[in-house]
Amino acid sequence: MSPNLAYATYSQNNISIESPEKLIEMLYEGVLKFASLAKRAIETKNIEKKSYWINRTVAIFSELLSSINYDAGDISHYLTGLYLHQIKTLSAANIENDTKKIDEVLHVTKELLTAWREETKIELD
Repeated sequence: MSPNLAYATYSQNNISIESPEKLIEMLYEGVLKFASLAKRAIETKNIEKKSYWINRTVAIFSELLSSINYDAGDISHYLTGLYLHQIKTLSAANIENDTKKIDEVLHVTKELLTAWREETKIELD
Protein backbone atom coordinates (compact mmCIF):
# COMPACT_ATOMS: atom_id res chain seq x y z
CA MET A 1 0.00 0.00 0.00
CA SER A 2 1.39 3.37 -1.01
CA PRO A 3 2.48 5.70 1.80
CA ASN A 4 0.85 8.53 -0.12
CA LEU A 5 -2.53 6.80 0.20
CA ALA A 6 -3.05 8.42 3.59
CA TYR A 7 -2.35 11.86 2.21
CA ALA A 8 -4.63 11.26 -0.76
CA THR A 9 -7.43 10.05 1.50
CA TYR A 10 -7.42 13.25 3.48
CA SER A 11 -6.61 15.69 0.73
CA GLN A 12 -9.47 14.51 -1.47
CA ASN A 13 -11.88 15.73 1.20
CA ASN A 14 -9.92 18.91 1.82
CA ILE A 15 -8.92 20.35 -1.50
CA SER A 16 -6.70 22.99 0.05
CA ILE A 17 -5.00 21.92 3.23
CA GLU A 18 -4.33 24.92 5.40
CA SER A 19 -0.84 23.92 6.50
CA PRO A 20 1.53 20.99 7.01
CA GLU A 21 0.72 21.25 10.72
CA LYS A 22 -2.98 20.73 9.96
CA LEU A 23 -2.15 17.73 7.76
CA ILE A 24 -0.27 16.02 10.60
CA GLU A 25 -3.20 16.67 12.92
CA MET A 26 -5.56 15.16 10.35
CA LEU A 27 -3.33 12.11 10.00
CA TYR A 28 -3.38 11.51 13.76
CA GLU A 29 -7.17 11.89 13.72
CA GLY A 30 -7.28 9.35 10.88
CA VAL A 31 -5.27 6.87 12.93
CA LEU A 32 -7.76 7.25 15.78
CA LYS A 33 -10.73 6.74 13.46
CA PHE A 34 -9.34 3.80 11.50
CA ALA A 35 -7.87 2.01 14.53
CA SER A 36 -11.22 2.33 16.32
CA LEU A 37 -12.95 0.80 13.30
CA ALA A 38 -10.37 -2.02 13.27
CA LYS A 39 -11.04 -2.66 16.95
CA ARG A 40 -14.78 -2.83 16.32
CA ALA A 41 -14.17 -5.24 13.42
CA ILE A 42 -12.13 -7.51 15.71
CA GLU A 43 -14.91 -7.43 18.30
CA THR A 44 -17.52 -8.37 15.69
CA LYS A 45 -15.19 -10.97 14.15
CA ASN A 46 -15.23 -9.26 10.75
CA ILE A 47 -11.82 -10.36 9.52
CA GLU A 48 -12.06 -8.61 6.16
CA LYS A 49 -12.89 -5.22 7.69
CA LYS A 50 -10.28 -5.71 10.43
CA SER A 51 -7.55 -6.15 7.86
CA TYR A 52 -8.85 -3.27 5.77
CA TRP A 53 -8.88 -0.78 8.68
CA ILE A 54 -5.54 -1.94 10.05
CA ASN A 55 -3.98 -1.54 6.61
CA ARG A 56 -5.40 1.99 6.36
CA THR A 57 -3.96 2.80 9.79
CA VAL A 58 -0.55 1.43 8.82
CA ALA A 59 -0.66 3.54 5.64
CA ILE A 60 -1.13 6.65 7.75
CA PHE A 61 1.83 5.77 9.97
CA SER A 62 3.86 5.24 6.78
CA GLU A 63 2.87 8.73 5.64
CA LEU A 64 3.83 10.13 9.05
CA LEU A 65 7.21 8.40 8.74
CA SER A 66 7.80 9.98 5.35
CA SER A 67 6.96 13.43 6.72
CA ILE A 68 9.57 13.42 9.49
CA ASN A 69 12.05 16.28 9.32
CA TYR A 70 15.35 14.88 10.54
CA ASP A 71 16.77 18.38 10.91
CA ALA A 72 14.53 18.75 13.98
CA GLY A 73 16.94 16.77 16.16
CA ASP A 74 16.40 13.89 18.55
CA ILE A 75 12.60 14.09 18.41
CA SER A 76 12.77 12.97 14.77
CA HIS A 77 14.51 9.75 15.69
CA TYR A 78 12.17 9.20 18.63
CA LEU A 79 9.12 9.59 16.38
CA THR A 80 10.61 7.23 13.80
CA GLY A 81 10.97 4.52 16.43
CA LEU A 82 7.54 5.25 17.85
CA TYR A 83 5.80 5.09 14.46
CA LEU A 84 7.62 1.87 13.56
CA HIS A 85 6.57 0.39 16.89
CA GLN A 86 2.95 1.33 16.20
CA ILE A 87 3.12 -0.41 12.82
CA LYS A 88 4.57 -3.51 14.51
CA THR A 89 1.83 -3.39 17.17
CA LEU A 90 -0.87 -3.08 14.51
CA SER A 91 0.59 -6.05 12.63
CA ALA A 92 0.50 -8.12 15.80
CA ALA A 93 -3.09 -7.01 16.48
CA ASN A 94 -4.01 -8.11 12.99
CA ILE A 95 -2.44 -11.55 13.36
CA GLU A 96 -3.63 -12.15 16.92
CA ASN A 97 -7.03 -10.39 16.73
CA ASP A 98 -5.96 -8.48 19.84
CA THR A 99 -8.02 -5.42 20.76
CA LYS A 100 -5.60 -4.58 23.59
CA LYS A 101 -2.89 -3.92 21.01
CA ILE A 102 -5.30 -1.63 19.15
CA ASP A 103 -6.00 0.12 22.46
CA GLU A 104 -2.25 0.69 22.86
CA VAL A 105 -2.07 2.34 19.44
CA LEU A 106 -5.12 4.46 20.26
CA HIS A 107 -3.61 5.59 23.56
CA VAL A 108 -0.25 6.53 22.04
CA THR A 109 -1.91 8.36 19.16
CA LYS A 110 -4.20 10.33 21.47
CA GLU A 111 -1.12 11.47 23.39
CA LEU A 112 0.66 12.39 20.15
CA LEU A 113 -2.35 14.35 18.94
CA THR A 114 -2.64 16.25 22.21
CA ALA A 115 1.07 17.10 22.19
CA TRP A 116 0.94 18.08 18.52
CA ARG A 117 -2.00 20.41 19.07
CA GLU A 118 -0.27 22.03 22.03
CA GLU A 119 3.00 22.46 20.13
CA THR A 120 1.47 23.82 16.94
CA LYS A 121 -0.78 26.18 18.89
CA ILE A 122 2.28 27.65 20.59
CA GLU A 123 4.12 28.00 17.27
CA LEU A 124 1.14 29.54 15.49
CA ASP A 125 0.37 32.08 18.22
